[in-house]
Amino acid sequence: MNVLVAGAGPVGLSAAAALEAAAVPVTVLEAEPCLPENLRASTFQPPTLDLLERFGAAQKLIEMGRIARKVQYRDRAGWVAELDFGVLAEDTNHPYRVQCEQYKLNQVLAARLRDLRFGAEVTGVNQDAGGVMVTLASGEKLKGSYLIGADGGRSRVRDAIGVRLEGFTWPERFLVASTPFAFEEVIARLGDVSYFADPQEWFFLLRVRDLWRVMFPTREEETDADILSDASIQARLRRIHPAKYEIRHRTLYSVHQRVAETYRKGRVFLAGDAAHLNNPLGGMGMNGGIHDAFNLAEKLLSGELDAYERQRRPVALEYVNTITIANKRNLEMRDARAQERWRAQLAQAMGNRAAEREHMLKISMIASLRKYECA
Repeated sequence: MNVLVAGAGPVGLSAAAALEAAAVPVTVLEAEPCLPENLRASTFQPPTLDLLERFGAAQKLIEMGRIARKVQYRDRAGWVAELDFGVLAEDTNHPYRVQCEQYKLNQVLAARLRDLRFGAEVTGVNQDAGGVMVTLASGEKLKGSYLIGADGGRSRVRDAIGVRLEGFTWPERFLVASTPFAFEEVIARLGDVSYFADPQEWFFLLRVRDLWRVMFPTREEETDADILSDASIQARLRRIHPAKYEIRHRTLYSVHQRVAETYRKGRVFLAGDAAHLNNPLGGMGMNGGIHDAFNLAEKLLSGELDAYERQRRPVALEYVNTITIANKRNLEMRDARAQERWRAQLAQAMGNRAAEREHMLKISMIASLRKYECA
């Protein structure tokens, strides 16, 4: 058996590393001329760290990133609810989140691989009972026993095998700005992962090693130029705290809740963003993709190929979509009674260790692995 992997992001590289560790020949095909260094995802959940531990990657992420032991929910008026990943000490080797830019994991995993090809854009896929033939933009053809499409939300592999990405796109887009400004010095008891509810403009503060990443929703009528302008970003940040901010990075992107109609066609499999997209509130997208990767590698090794979709597609449909949609609606809700119910649920979790553990099992994604990997 030899496996082709389209996409050298965290999902494709995780799958390749897991297969190579089992002595399976793997060729990773990346359309870009070098490893992408985008800043989209920066949260590694406890079970993801457990999976990456076997490659020494979890420890490297800890060294390059920042451990976040708690998660906070707040509003602009001073309300704070705080929950502790420490209640998961008996459920994981890593009872915390690690905040680290995803491209740093890519570098760690890529260094392990023997055959990683850049500038190798997949443009065609053909398969028969004996294998999969991939055509590259250069005209070169490569054959493998199986193909993993881990080439992102605009997956060429998914298009080539005729699989639809079903669901919807939110009308607003999300802006992420990174700044070295010390929010922890001006907001009392600020946690490294803090969601601020506000029906006018919620925001999310997340601390990586040297920066704070700040996420805001944007309005439909705003243009790209307006949203990304210094004046606009400064104005949004000043509504958090009046100051002059240094902006290191800025990113604007569309937000989707979509799942592929199938994760498999014959010898071709989809994983990560090629298979599912969700809003980033909760840090579940990349993590779910890495969980896909390890599950799929296991199924390719065992030959239980049908179990991959049976176990992983419901996670995106019934678990990740449900939680991330709820996270967004909780932050932007206008109904006072709904707000009271949400805050009461958090208060209950804070006041009862069993309830807190149940809540943290869900938001850490441990619950999804336990529930669906027995399917």
